[in-house]
Amino acid sequence: AMPGKQMAIDADLGAGLIDEKEAKRRRTEVGEEAEFFGSMDGASKFVRGDAIAGILILFINVIGGLIIGVAQHGLSPGDAADSYILMAVGDALVAQIPGLLISVAAAMVVSRVGKDEDLGNQLVTQMFLSSRVLGVASVVLFLLGSVPGMPHVVFLTFALMLGAGAWWRMKEESKPVPSDEPAAPPSDGEATWDDLQPVDLLGLELGYRLIAMVDKNRQGDLLTRIKGVRKKFAQEVGFLPPAVHVRDNLELRPSGYRITLRGVVVGEGEVFPGMFLAIDPGGIGTPLIGTPTKDPAFGLPAHWIDEKQRENAQMAGFTVVDSETVLATHLSHLMQVQAAKLLSRTETQELVEHVLRLAPKLIEEVVPKMVPIATFQKVLQLLLEESVHVRDIRTIIESLAEHAGTITDPLELARRVRTALSPAIVQQIYGGSVKELEVIAIEPGLERLLMQALTGAGAGALDPGVAETLSKSAADIANRQEEKGVPACLLVPDPIRSAMARLLRRAAPRLQVLAHSEIPETHLIRIGPILGELAA
Repeated sequence: AMPGKQMAIDADLGAGLIDEKEAKRRRTEVGEEAEFFGSMDGASKFVRGDAIAGILILFINVIGGLIIGVAQHGLSPGDAADSYILMAVGDALVAQIPGLLISVAAAMVVSRVGKDEDLGNQLVTQMFLSSRVLGVASVVLFLLGSVPGMPHVVFLTFALMLGAGAWWRMKEESKPVPSDEPAAPPSDGEATWDDLQPVDLLGLELGYRLIAMVDKNRQGDLLTRIKGVRKKFAQEVGFLPPAVHVRDNLELRPSGYRITLRGVVVGEGEVFPGMFLAIDPGGIGTPLIGTPTKDPAFGLPAHWIDEKQRENAQMAGFTVVDSETVLATHLSHLMQVQAAKLLSRTETQELVEHVLRLAPKLIEEVVPKMVPIATFQKVLQLLLEESVHVRDIRTIIESLAEHAGTITDPLELARRVRTALSPAIVQQIYGGSVKELEVIAIEPGLERLLMQALTGAGAGALDPGVAETLSKSAADIANRQEEKGVPACLLVPDPIRSAMARLLRRAAPRLQVLAHSEIPETHLIRIGPILGELAA
């Protein structure tokens, strides 16, 4: 349980629910709890051993007394048992009660020696400054004093004294506790460094109605969903993303949320706890009773519906998800799109250290000896900008080791790495079972024009009108390919692949651009649409 509590504290700190001071306080409590239970375990063994010894002595006294009474004094077994068992039990009680008190005292001392506070202060504070402890002790003494044959005056006197002490402590505890910290001086309007708050690398801001989604006491599981999103991202993309800092923002709509990257808003939306989003995957004409909207992640038409409409929507073919899933899916999608920006120097260094544990010789020879850490980060970012996963980090480093001796340009190094990763890139686009790849080709005349404009001395001299027409045409063809259920992939010559990818990224973000050298020898090519008629 202790490691689980430590992990929960770390998770809350990473999610921004608590600050470093509160996390330190909770860790201290967990540590004290572990020390207490460990000390009590040793003390309980001591007490248990003393009790077992007392029981053995009692058993021996009973057997010995019966033998002496019957054999030496000629008593009947009944009379011997009546006399000697009574004396043995009395002797055991006389021996056990002081032993019990000593054992309890020893346990109290042992369980508190690990703390920094003085032992005497701890005992006084915990035994005599708590109204609950004094009240319980007063009730116990009163009950003992009420038993016939007990010294009533002594027990009832102490019970009355402890009861008065409990009443006095209860009144003291109800008073407001004055703060030990000095009152903050009135602000003179002068700015300080404390006013400068660090920018979250990845943040999630919630309206006040969505706060319950992160409250575990109210069955909110959004934090668990976010952990799953980060884990899935790491497994698919190839590096551990930064923690998502979750906070409330009263400036948002009550049911609104906002996703930020380095302080810049990259996505926002609105979800309604307790309701479900019915997403139309396409071609469903069944009407729904609900609030029309769009899926915030992919822009598909959708409706917010209640629990009563959920089953009908599922039977009609709608994809129905709850509000936590909507928000987590939007976050996951934006993390995939912004993966290059999520790979900061910190994440790059952590990735290098991770590979260092798996393949120390490989990483030591390449990073940072042959490839500086900044260049390594830039190469990975160039790959991520085009949705190329960096999960196969061994192949990436081996490719860098092969070419870093003669090439220092990160763009050219990324091109060589893409060639090495070509089987994985093709599988990521088309899937693992496809052997014939349908691609979008470029009209030969347009290809010559692009080669002249994007390579050599005239690089970057493409006419703006041609660039705009080309972008629109590529976006139209990509949309038609996706409507057919075929991946939108443009095949271009190697020298212009990077330039074409940058040119078409804004107009057709889901269009993949492959070079001829990136097609594996195990795959065939089938020419589909031709890009060029509208751009000519």
